[in-house]
Amino acid sequence: MDDLPLQKIQISGPTLASLIQRFSSSPGDVDGVLFGHVTHITPSSFSDDPATVADAATTSSDSPTLVATITSFFCSTSTSTFYDSTGHLNVLSLRRLVSPDRTPLIGWFSGRRKTPLRPSLRESSVTSSLSSKIQFSFQIENSPKSYTLSPCIFLLLTTPFQDQLIHTHEYRAYQFRLSTDSFEPKTLDVVNIGPAFRGHYGLFCPNSPFPSLSCELRNVNASSMVVEDGKSEAENLKSVKMGSKDQKELNMCAEGFEVARLSRLMGSEATNYTAELEELYKKMLSKLDGLARLVEKSSAKVLEQENHNMKLRHKVAALEFKVAGLE
Repeated sequence: MDDLPLQKIQISGPTLASLIQRFSSSPGDVDGVLFGHVTHITPSSFSDDPATVADAATTSSDSPTLVATITSFFCSTSTSTFYDSTGHLNVLSLRRLVSPDRTPLIGWFSGRRKTPLRPSLRESSVTSSLSSKIQFSFQIENSPKSYTLSPCIFLLLTTPFQDQLIHTHEYRAYQFRLSTDSFEPKTLDVVNIGPAFRGHYGLFCPNSPFPSLSCELRNVNASSMVVEDGKSEAENLKSVKMGSKDQKELNMCAEGFEVARLSRLMGSEATNYTAELEELYKKMLSKLDGLARLVEKSSAKVLEQENHNMKLRHKVAALEFKVAGLE
């Protein structure tokens, strides 16, 4: 039975939500067991540098990357369901929960209200006893060697000390290490979509220079256009004219900084045009600020006019009431 470190612990969003719902709807504290699997992931380093790839391969062979995934759980309506008050396990109760057809038992959880978010002495004793049971050990998936691991995951759920409107639950995941007889906090990733290939893209380090992109505007000749999607040649020509008109208006707003000049921002000449582009942004921001002030003034005038119209309506209504009284 190996005592290998886990990189992180994963759980799906619906599974975590169901676990929190069971905890919040129970009349008191709860506990239960966690089922899932531990997978050996080979880190992929997508690099064009051979030295970087060799270093990554050496590091991955020395220390395997293990990710634990919680797939299901069993929650009781009270505490001390498979252990006593001193923290000793009831092996018969655990064997009823663990069967060859189910996923392996990888740990357990405890839910308690308005308590500190750290394991207690009894929870430490229970986790230590569970991690030392050889009969509950399981194989690590995709492992190049015959690595085995014991149920060493502990998930702690609690509620804050003070009642809060938004933040209502707290949780933290731990791995119990038999070698040090202590808990190690682990990152708990809440995965909602596609966890299968997410770990393969964490070490991308490009070394090649950024390729030059063509930013020049293409002149469209009306005679070379073809009829597409059932549109006539006249409609295509009209759309091209509208596009050129919009481009002219955009160039006017940019004060002569045409789109074709953006190609000079990539390469050795980029430093000469950075200050000019920043100055363009400042001018555009000043224009937007002036436009916002005009809108604010116009809104104030509209509100003033609405108040004046309301006073006139009240006067007209009072006159109509007087006329009706005279009649």
